[in-house]
Amino acid sequence: MNDSLRKELSVYQLALGVEAPPQPLPSNPASLLSLVRSQIDLLIEQQIAATFWVKLPPGKIWHTELRRYQSAIGASGVINICRMGKISSEEEENTRSTTPTQENWVQLPTNYQLRREYFLIVSSPQFCSLIVARRPRQKNQNSNKAKNNKIPSLLAVITMEGRVIQQVLDGMKQVAAPESSAVFPAELIYPNTIEPALMSQLLVKQLQRQNVIHRQIANKRIAKLQEQNQKLQNKEQLKDAYLSSVCQELRTPLTHMKTALSLLNSPTLKPPQRQRYLQMLNTQCDRQSTLITGLLDIVNLEHNLEETSLELVRLSDIVPGVVSTYQPVAQEKGIMLAYTVPTELPSVWCVTGGIKQIVINLLHNSIKFTPKGGQVWVKARLYGDYVQLEFRDTGIGIAESEIFKIFDCFYRVRSGVTEELSGAGLGLTIVKRLLWRCSGSISVRSKLDEGSTFTVQLVTARNKAPLQ
Repeated sequence: MNDSLRKELSVYQLALGVEAPPQPLPSNPASLLSLVRSQIDLLIEQQIAATFWVKLPPGKIWHTELRRYQSAIGASGVINICRMGKISSEEEENTRSTTPTQENWVQLPTNYQLRREYFLIVSSPQFCSLIVARRPRQKNQNSNKAKNNKIPSLLAVITMEGRVIQQVLDGMKQVAAPESSAVFPAELIYPNTIEPALMSQLLVKQLQRQNVIHRQIANKRIAKLQEQNQKLQNKEQLKDAYLSSVCQELRTPLTHMKTALSLLNSPTLKPPQRQRYLQMLNTQCDRQSTLITGLLDIVNLEHNLEETSLELVRLSDIVPGVVSTYQPVAQEKGIMLAYTVPTELPSVWCVTGGIKQIVINLLHNSIKFTPKGGQVWVKARLYGDYVQLEFRDTGIGIAESEIFKIFDCFYRVRSGVTEELSGAGLGLTIVKRLLWRCSGSISVRSKLDEGSTFTVQLVTARNKAPLQ
C-alpha cells in the first residue's frame, strides 16, 4: 500500500491528474444535488443497472436519491458507500438489512483532503460518469475581502471519460482497506462512446432539475422576504400603537394642568379653591414627571437590555433591604408587611441590578393596591432548578378579564383606588422584560376583593447562564 497516497488521497486531484484533465467548475450544494438527481433520473428511466461508488454530504436528502434508485432497479444495481475510518460490523449489518439493492461499505483512509470532497461515480456498459466536488480551502483573509472575491462553496469536476474514471478507481483501490478492495474492478466496464440520445436526455433532465431547484430557492427567498416584511409591518403597528399610548398618557396631565390654570385666573376664586387648584397642578406635574421618567427607563431598557450582562445574585442580599425601605409606607397605611427569604437559597441569574428593580416594582404594587389593615408577604423558595419569589397581598385583586393586560405599557387596573393614576403603568412591563432577558418568568393569580399573588421564577446558579 502506498503510504504517501494514503495520507494525501484526493479523488478530486486524481480526476485532474490526466493528460487532458476536465476543467473544474464553480458550484454549490444545490447544483451538486441537481447533478446527482438528473443522473439518477436517467438511470431509472433507462433501467440501467449500474455500479456506484459514492461519498455524499450528510443529510437524508442525498441518500434518499440512492434509495430511490435502489427501489426502481432492485438487486441488479450495486452501491458502494465510501467512508473514512473503520466501519463497524453493526453499521454494515444495519445497512444490509434495510436496503433492497446490493450495498457495500468501502473503508478509505482518514485524511484532510477526503474530508473536503464528495463524489458520485457510476459505471455500466451503457453509461458511466464521475462527479466530484471539493470545498475550497479558506485562506486567512478578512471576511469582507473574501465575500468580495465570491469564493464558490464548491469546485466540481464532471466527466464521462472512462480512462479518467478508471484512474480515480485505481487510486482509491490502492489505499482502501484490504476487505474493501474487492469492490474495485480490475478493469472498468464502460462504453467506448455514450449514445447521443442518452446524452440529450441527461442534458434535458439536468435542465429540468436545475429549474426545480431554482424555483425552490426562489420560493424560499420570497417566503423569507414575506416573513421579514410581515415582521416589519408588525413592528410598525406596535410602534404606532405605542406612540399613540404615549401621546394619550402625556396629554391627560396636561389637560388637568390647563384646567387648573384657567380656574386660577378667576377673579372670584376663594383661598380654599385656589389651594385645591394649586394642589391639582402640583399633582399633575408630578404625574407627568413620573411618566417621562418611566418612558426614559423603558427606552433605555429596550436599547441596552440585550447587551446588559447577567450576574449571580443571592435574594437574601437584596430582598430584606428593599422590604425595610417600604416598612414605613406599610405602617402608615396600617399594612402588615413581612418576608421569608432563606439564606441557604442558591444564587440566581439576573440582569445586573435587575433583581432590586423587580422587587421594588412588585412590592410597590402590592402595598399600593392593598387597603388599610391588609397584609403583604414576600416569600422565596427553591423549586427544582429555579427559585420562586412570591409577592402575595390581601388587596383589591384583579378581574380575570384584566389579568392578561396588566403587563402592557401604561395599563393600570381600574380599581376605584384614589391613587391608581399616580403611577406610569410601566412597572410590570419593565419587570417582564427584565425576566425575559435572564430566562425567568412571572405568573399571576388573583381574585377581586381577595388579593393577588405574583410569582417570579428565576434560573439558579446550578444551571448555565442564559445566553448573553
